[in-house]
This record gives sequence, structure tokens and C-alpha cells, in this order.
Amino acid sequence: MSAQPRSRSAILSGAKIVIAEVGSYESNMTDIADRAQVSRATVYNHFADKEEMMHSLVESEINRLADLARSAPTPKDALFTLSTQISSDPALRKMSLTDPLDIAKFVSKSEHPLWNLSSDLISQIFGPANTGLVLHWLIGQIASPLTTSESAHQADQIARALG
Repeated sequence: MSAQPRSRSAILSGAKIVIAEVGSYESNMTDIADRAQVSRATVYNHFADKEEMMHSLVESEINRLADLARSAPTPKDALFTLSTQISSDPALRKMSLTDPLDIAKFVSKSEHPLWNLSSDLISQIFGPANTGLVLHWLIGQIASPLTTSESAHQADQIARALG
């Protein structure tokens, strides 16, 4: 991995840590640069502003989750993995408390590119007929996280329903 992708990845990881601590509104590029162990100039070489960085972070997380789901051996395992990842994500927990409007924008069906990406990837993984069910189940966990045992039970039930 060259320095460019490594820096970008470090910045996004740093952003996720800062968001888990203070939420997205209170996060700032200086703290993110510090957590990423890069200069502010490096952050701004990758992202024009915080909004662009946040968009990239969410897109990166969506793709990371999709990769995890694709690598799962069964649909039940994929659902369980997605559920536990979402339910245990500290940045999502913090944002649910501090930045509910940001969460609401993301989880509201729209023509936003990130909504479309999520929907397209869920459709590819679980089939077009199952997209709505899976997306709504996962979105519900952003505001109401499940325990590991609840994730396992519900993943099993949904996998059975998917056929």
C-alpha cells in the first residue's frame, strides 16, 4: 500500500475514533489529524473539508461491511456479522446520542449516493427481493443496538425468511 492510501485510511480511522469520543458535530480536523498521526495539511490534501471526509468515512464503512458480509459462508452468518458490527460500533452509538439529525439523514430512504450504495450492496448480497427487509432490520440497530444473542436469533429468523 502506498503512502497515499495509507494516509487516507489512517485519516478515516482517526475520524472514526474522534467521532466515537465526541460525535461528528464536535469533531474537528485538527483532532482527526492528531489521531491519524498526520499533519492537518495531509488531511486537507485528501479531503476538501469535514463534510467530504465524513462522506468518505461512511462510504468506506459501507464497503467494509459489505466485504465482511460477502466473505461470510452463509446468509445467516452475513446477517449476524452485519448486525454485530452495527450494534457494537462506538461511533454509531455516539452519533445516535449527539448527532441524531445526521443519523436520520443517512437512514431515510432517498436518492443520496450513500443510500443508493447501501441499497445496491444489500441487493447484491441478499437479492433484490430481500433488500428492504435487510436494510430496515440493520437500520433499526443504529438507534436500538442488539445484544450478540439477539443478533444471532434475529439473523437466524431473517435468514429463514429469505429462503
